[in-house]
Amino acid sequence: MNHQSSLFRTVCLVLALSAAGALPAWASKDHESHGAHGKPAARAATGEMTDGEVRKIDKEAGKLTLRHADIKSLDMPAMTMVFQVKEPALLDKVKVGDKVRFRAEKAGGAFVVTAIEAAK
Repeated sequence: MNHQSSLFRTVCLVLALSAAGALPAWASKDHESHGAHGKPAARAATGEMTDGEVRKIDKEAGKLTLRHADIKSLDMPAMTMVFQVKEPALLDKVKVGDKVRFRAEKAGGAFVVTAIEAAK
C-alpha cells in the first residue's frame, strides 16, 4: 500500500470514529483544525449542498448514515459515514435509499446535518 492510500484510509477512519464519538477527546482535538490534505478545515457550511444517499436512519439517536460526495466546505472526501442531525424533524423528510442533497457542518466535535432535501 502506498503512503497516499494509507493516509487516506487513516483520515477516513479518524473521521468516521470522530463522527461516531468513539475517539477520546485528545485524538479528535489534535486533528480538529486540519482536513484530509493538511489544510485548515472549514468549521461551518458555506451554504453549499452536497449529494448523498441515505443508507440508515436512527431516529432514537438522532443520527443519519449517508453515502456522500466530497463535502467541500468541510474539506472531506467522499465516503459513507454517520452524521448527527440538528433537528430530529429532518429525519422525517427522508427514507433509506433516497438520493438527497444536504448541508453539514462541524459542531461540538461532531459532523451535523443542518438541512436535507430530496435530490432533483
